[in-house]
Amino acid sequence: MLASFSVAPLGLGEALSEHVAQIISLIDKSGLDYRMGAMQTTVEGTQEEVMSLIMDCHNRMRDIAPRVLTSITIDDRKDATGRLTGKITDVEKALGRNLSKE
Repeated sequence: MLASFSVAPLGLGEALSEHVAQIISLIDKSGLDYRMGAMQTTVEGTQEEVMSLIMDCHNRMRDIAPRVLTSITIDDRKDATGRLTGKITDVEKALGRNLSKE
């Protein structure tokens, strides 16, 4: 399963990088393959691993902020693995060139 998600704290002002860094540290420690993007992070793992991690991230931010918005987009393809990089490779192969990517 792939899941792209963002955890947005509300009520902490405009500078959020220190808070986001805490979430990325949690993701990094999970051991799941991930890619941080400018607006979201994408992780790959089993349904249980991915959803547990997302809820851990949401709850960690909830400990910091009075309100938290978490958005999730899931791509769940039966028996598919290595899709975090494979999906990009497939599109690059179709185009016949490398693309700019996060």
